[in-house]
Amino acid sequence: MEVLAKIISWVFNPLTLPIYALLLVMYVPSDHQFFEPYCIYLIPQASKIAILKMFIFFGVAAPGAVFYWMYKSKVIDSIEMNTQKERQVPIVFMFIFCAMLYSLILYFSGKTSILPQYIFSLPLSGAIVSGIFFFLNKWKKISLHAASSGIMVGFILAFILHHSHYQMWVLAIVFLVSGAVMSVRLYLKKHTLNEVVIGWCLGTFITFVTVFFY
Repeated sequence: MEVLAKIISWVFNPLTLPIYALLLVMYVPSDHQFFEPYCIYLIPQASKIAILKMFIFFGVAAPGAVFYWMYKSKVIDSIEMNTQKERQVPIVFMFIFCAMLYSLILYFSGKTSILPQYIFSLPLSGAIVSGIFFFLNKWKKISLHAASSGIMVGFILAFILHHSHYQMWVLAIVFLVSGAVMSVRLYLKKHTLNEVVIGWCLGTFITFVTVFFY
């Protein structure tokens, strides 16, 4: 059971969960309640690939490389960053990369056709959550896994409420995944129940508000 819990923690880690959310809205059929340019499902495949590459680089590859370098350089004792002190600098890098991704998308959007608002609001949500967690981390070791699960849930929920048609099984899936992630973090004794619940609630609320009202 412990091995399965660790696998779930690594597969659904704080860096990859937002990418899964983006894939779901890109490739699950949907109809926006206003007009076509807002429907991310209908944008060209080439645009989807380009967007995914940017998100994977700034959201997974770049921060992952920085965290690995910090571990090899003994800046942090564990790649999982088990203490509050170890998390401060990585959280700053997460904020920087999310802000860079948001800025880059804004820059390219001025040179291309209209992009759906969700492409902008997802990295912005990540930057806001990271910024808030930088200060909260000084008070409590809030679960980053739970926060990222909340980002995924809040993003999908806001996305669904903007659409006239969407397959509701997706919402069930993201709730199940977030529940599994939080459960294994508790099982592995990486966090207390309060740390997991606070992380998930903040991630969900901040992302939902950001995406829904962007």
